[in-house]
Amino acid sequence: MPPYLANFSLESKVALVTGAGRGLGFEIAKALAGAGAHVVINGRDESRLNAAASAIREAGGSASAAAFDVAAAAALRAALAAIEQQHHRLDIVVGNVGQRDRRRLAECSDDDLRTLVEVDLVSGLILAREAAERMRPRGEGRLIFVTSIASQMSSGRDAGYAAAKSGLEGLVHALAVEYGRDGITANGISPGFFATETNAALAGDPTRSAYFERRTPLRRWGRPAEIGGAAVFLASVAASFVNGHILVVDGGTTSQM
Repeated sequence: MPPYLANFSLESKVALVTGAGRGLGFEIAKALAGAGAHVVINGRDESRLNAAASAIREAGGSASAAAFDVAAAAALRAALAAIEQQHHRLDIVVGNVGQRDRRRLAECSDDDLRTLVEVDLVSGLILAREAAERMRPRGEGRLIFVTSIASQMSSGRDAGYAAAKSGLEGLVHALAVEYGRDGITANGISPGFFATETNAALAGDPTRSAYFERRTPLRRWGRPAEIGGAAVFLASVAASFVNGHILVVDGGTTSQM
């Protein structure tokens, strides 16, 4: 291996990736494990998590499953304590939990909107607080949140999600300032159109799929595995002076009028 590539190694690091049972979260977890980290995969479906962790181990990585609701503060604190007790460290946290409601704002109840903001934004605030305070004594750490290009552009029927993801990007900037002095960096990954399980209906509809392809200068959907490199970079020593940045991974969608 060329010497400089060692800066991208995550050997001996311990990472928690939330919402990692499938989709982009799983791809991020797989990439971090491929770079040498032990990855704790979080979600609420224990059987799905176990299958995901097993797939990573079969590919030569190190992974374990932790089923809990990241929006439940007590469960989150208990899970972080268990990770530290077992692994004696927590170096990287990737907040990937997300929920979407593609209805017009007028069709969403007060409770619908509160739930969306709780899951997509408030859970990130709690995760950041609890993880960063555990990282501070060691003087280093990486906080990474998966946001969305919906914070910069919208097609309508997405107000709650767009607002929450915009708030998450604001959180990244605030965390960079608040915890930078403690050696903890905070950054975001903003994905564009990816052909994940969640987007299967869109990607499988020839008319709608063609529209998304036209909206992307690379003229195709993102492949889920293509999100992994961004996460490895932001988690690694190679990004040690990158703080408060939102790394857009969208094939150029937000650059095109």
